Amino acid sequence: AKMKLKHNINPVLLQFINFIVLVYSLVTYIPWYILSGSKQAIAKAKQVKARPVNNKPGAAYRSVNSLHCLASVLYPGCDTLDKVFKYAKTKYKDKKLLGTREILKEEDEIQPSGKVFKKVILGKYTWLSYEDVYIKAVNFGNGLAVLGQQPKTNIAIFCETRAEWMIAAQACFMCNYQLVTLYATLGGPAIVHGLNETEVTTIITSKELMQTKLKEIVSQVPLLRHIITVDGKPTTWSEFPKGVIVHTMASVQAMGAKADIGNKQPCRPVASDIAVIMYTSGSTGIPKGVMISHCNIIAGITGMAERIPNLGEKDIYIGYLPLAHVLELSAELVCLSHGCRIGYSSPQTLADQSSKIKKGSKGDVTTLKPTLMAAVPEIMDRIYKNVMNKVNEMTSFQRNLFILAYNYKMEQISKGYTTPLCDSLIFRKVRMLLGGKIRVLLCGGAPLSAATQRFMNICFCCPVGQGYGLTESAGAGTITEVWDYTTGRVGAPLVCCEIKLLNWEEGGYYNTDKPYPRGEILIGGQNVTVGYYKNEARTRKDFTVDENGQRWLHTGDIGEFQHDGCLKIIEQWINTEFLSSSVDRKKDLVKLQAGEYVSLGKVEAALKNLPLVDNICAYASSFHSYVIGFVVPNQKELAELARKKGFKGTWEEICNSPEMEKEVLKVLAEAAMAANLEKFEIPVKIRLSPEPWTPETGLVTDAFKLKRKELTAFYQMDIDRMYGKNVK
Repeated sequence: AKMKLKHNINPVLLQFINFIVLVYSLVTYIPWYILSGSKQAIAKAKQVKARPVNNKPGAAYRSVNSLHCLASVLYPGCDTLDKVFKYAKTKYKDKKLLGTREILKEEDEIQPSGKVFKKVILGKYTWLSYEDVYIKAVNFGNGLAVLGQQPKTNIAIFCETRAEWMIAAQACFMCNYQLVTLYATLGGPAIVHGLNETEVTTIITSKELMQTKLKEIVSQVPLLRHIITVDGKPTTWSEFPKGVIVHTMASVQAMGAKADIGNKQPCRPVASDIAVIMYTSGSTGIPKGVMISHCNIIAGITGMAERIPNLGEKDIYIGYLPLAHVLELSAELVCLSHGCRIGYSSPQTLADQSSKIKKGSKGDVTTLKPTLMAAVPEIMDRIYKNVMNKVNEMTSFQRNLFILAYNYKMEQISKGYTTPLCDSLIFRKVRMLLGGKIRVLLCGGAPLSAATQRFMNICFCCPVGQGYGLTESAGAGTITEVWDYTTGRVGAPLVCCEIKLLNWEEGGYYNTDKPYPRGEILIGGQNVTVGYYKNEARTRKDFTVDENGQRWLHTGDIGEFQHDGCLKIIEQWINTEFLSSSVDRKKDLVKLQAGEYVSLGKVEAALKNLPLVDNICAYASSFHSYVIGFVVPNQKELAELARKKGFKGTWEEICNSPEMEKEVLKVLAEAAMAANLEKFEIPVKIRLSPEPWTPETGLVTDAFKLKRKELTAFYQMDIDRMYGKNVK
């Protein structure tokens, strides 16, 4: 009921409409039930999806499809990524694999504000077949060998998501080069750290990133010898230091095609060899490189593929998220190994309304008409807001019709039924925003709100597969079944891994809790990665090996297993070592909705020494994009600030005043900027507490350390208010 849309229809008319809907439902129910196969879907939705392997508390849960043995290999004998691609190339030979839209025209559009926006008109998708991609990858790999690249050594890719990224990756997998991936959005110091720590001599990039990011930092990477641009020759060469040569990808492929490798058999990888060193942007300070082996990735994509029914040659996937992110790389490797097409896009050209698409011309989804798509919650939320704004602009009749259909479909979905008439008459137009053919939307990276998930189910007429996984688990963990339309859960463990809950006594979460076991989420299986590059201490902290030789990842996230074996994330945090003096600051780092991590301890440390602040607790939710805070103000300082601002009242009135909250926020924002906090780390809203926090209140320990769980419960109404929820 909370997620239903509100209408303003005359009650008598509403009764009549409800009667018509009831008659329609009764008339169509029996033929629908017989013909649609929904009987099976409803039954599957109610089934238990995972079980504990034994009756002991803290036992690992496994998918019912892999209770006795975890899956780890996609195709028999294909235990490395080069073998998987060779298998797919032989099976799908001339089928289309990678598609790119040609740029017909680029033009500058001057905005009323005087700003200049670049707009593009794009043509059709041009395609490379499995065979084409295989040959290009072989040639590129051989060309890199000519440049001196040795097996089992590192090579970096720092590039936007595009076909050449995947070709370069496949070349590295074939030749056993360890591919170091860096986000195109990383800042200079983080890029320098990744390149120097991995001691790469070659980096694969694009002309634009070379000019905007690499040019400034090349001098700080002394071992760099070769820069390879994937999209042709850049205009300027002269600015690079001596000893650095810039090549084009085409010229390296030409070298490889001519190279006489003769009888010299390239050094093929084995399953335990490192395929990717993936730098995460997650933690505070410098990023960590996660070492992912061939068998880690294969196990992960085996588990993911099992959750997408009827995956195959008819499917088209749209690739636009960063390939340096484990979600996108895994999704594309799933597609490549199952005969699907991958059409490349970008967030700026995705839809007709996207920022770089010239008005009147077509965005990528309209041209490609994908059947599969991955998205992060921020993108889904943006679509939700755009559609709802359009609904509000409709005439009263149109809006009420849309709302009635929306609420009717919500009820039907929750019962496991479909609504073909509503889908074709009401929601077809909304569905066309993503091309009209999407059959599964995969969502990962951060939790998706129940309202947005329901909206996607209703308006795009397809299931939303919510997933949970980390770079350290090769992206694999859980994904919801397509017929599971419940919200707020991330599904059962994938067939490649098992999950157990570890007691977290400090937070009060136990795997013996009733009705559902709760605790820190541990993921075990072949998908659990080798560890952190050149960081043995951190690897030992986050990874353990049990008596059976099984690797386990300690995620630092808190979850609970529900009656059907599906996992629900209670709080998404990450282990952190921020402030070495702290006693286990696990649960200190929160992932915001847009994907940035905020260290609550870092925010508090920057602000708690202000004269105005006696104590502060920062709070962030994975369902929102900003930080809030609870502050115990210093009575003398706040009273003085109130006097200066001309505010009169009792101590409680001062603390409860929105005007004084704003004044304190200004002081906090200034201090935060002075302490070099990022913009997203600065609290946007606060609650001033008239009562101090003492051990007697139960909000702090005897050592006056914050008890986050208790503070959250105590200020729940304020949290709801600060995040704009309706408070009764």
